[in-house]
Amino acid sequence: MKKQYLEAGRIVNTHGVRGEVKIEPWADEAAFLTRFRRFYIDGAQVKVRSCRVHKTMCIAALEGVDDVNAAMALKGRVISINRDDARLPAGTVFLQDILGARVVDETGTELGVLAEVLPAPAASVYVVKGEREILIPDVPAFILDKNADEGVVTVRLIDGM
Repeated sequence: MKKQYLEAGRIVNTHGVRGEVKIEPWADEAAFLTRFRRFYIDGAQVKVRSCRVHKTMCIAALEGVDDVNAAMALKGRVISINRDDARLPAGTVFLQDILGARVVDETGTELGVLAEVLPAPAASVYVVKGEREILIPDVPAFILDKNADEGVVTVRLIDGM
């Protein structure tokens, strides 16, 4: 079942003295979080006054967090987003929606479950655990379909995988 609220990052520190927080994004790119006007922290909605990318992090000013002490109190907290606020390009899914999905090859043979997604420079790598562990690059040549609604990822394997 798809979760309505998705974990999207963690507040790792403060930024400056005016209450901004530094967020480590858990998305393909930090700019993804700049599209949101509200985050959720511990289930409570927090309005985003501003959010910008700085290196690989997001710097956000949150409503009600007006000084460094208030920002420091949020350090270590997880930021969530509402699924309804997110706009994904066609054919893409949230990784949280396919983790644990059944993985089958193009003939329908069951290979195992998607246990983990490892970040890598060229493309993420899917870790499939079944009778044996299989590492599959997340590229169109190998990942044929990601059906989050049915919980199935269809892949094409080559000799040696």
